[in-house]
Amino acid sequence: MKKAVITLLFLVVLGAATAAGYRVGRGELALPAWVPPQVTAALAGLLPARAVTPVSTEALNDYEFRLVSPQARSGEALVAVELVHKPTGKPVPDAVIFARRIDMAPEDMAMMTAPLEPQPADKPGTYLFKTNLAMEGGWQVSLAAKVPGEAGTVQGKLILKAVQ
Repeated sequence: MKKAVITLLFLVVLGAATAAGYRVGRGELALPAWVPPQVTAALAGLLPARAVTPVSTEALNDYEFRLVSPQARSGEALVAVELVHKPTGKPVPDAVIFARRIDMAPEDMAMMTAPLEPQPADKPGTYLFKTNLAMEGGWQVSLAAKVPGEAGTVQGKLILKAVQ
């Protein structure tokens, strides 16, 4: 029994050390300042070099989110957003919206949030969300999407006015 516990403990520590080393190598985790520079240099020599691939944001600037309507009724509401390729003016279908948030940041109440659930849309390039705008005023819709064929992320913050 004692041998099994020691083996399990060893495997847990080994796994944690491997994960920490991986995160240090990727630049996600910094070593404490009290670690001598010689140790840091030795560890850096053991880890694979971090490959940095620059992502051009020029192409991402060709895209923008637009509200279909700048107003919505307070309470249960549907919010329609278009993702547009600005140079052509055409909607962008098949984007993957992976981050979404709606809050009352325009009213200095960013902690006041509401659910923002994706819904099926009938028009390509239009993305529909169901929400509950609990009170009237300005709501900020924040979105992040991956566009097919583009590296990086298209982000947008839109202001929606909830009215009675």
